[in-house]
Amino acid sequence: MSTVALTEDTFEDTVAREGITLVDWWASWCGPCRMFAPVFAAASGKNPDITFGKVDTEDQPALAGAARITSIPTLMAFRDGILVFSQPGALPEKALKQVIQAVRDLDMDDIRARLAQQEQEQEQEQEQEAGR
Repeated sequence: MSTVALTEDTFEDTVAREGITLVDWWASWCGPCRMFAPVFAAASGKNPDITFGKVDTEDQPALAGAARITSIPTLMAFRDGILVFSQPGALPEKALKQVIQAVRDLDMDDIRARLAQQEQEQEQEQEQEAGR
């Protein structure tokens, strides 16, 4: 599968899908971004079940700001709409393969349970603070 360009209009719908979505945040002037681009494209061709998206931070500054991108390239991995990985820096092919495998191996029921627990704890803290 080839990579898709993501914009403010398409980002949320793309990453919220079931399955895995990898997002490469990049800019044309960025040397490490240009080094990572062929690695990302090659992984896209080898993993047709994964959505590979690219966000041009120059073209989509509001989206980059909303995602708190401070360094490029940054790779994000979403699984079933949940951000499960985010790391700046150009990854070599072997490291990208490891990230993909790690995301595939995640126990999403466990991740969802942990997120629910964190949300519940935050709500309890907010209630306690509001009661003071």
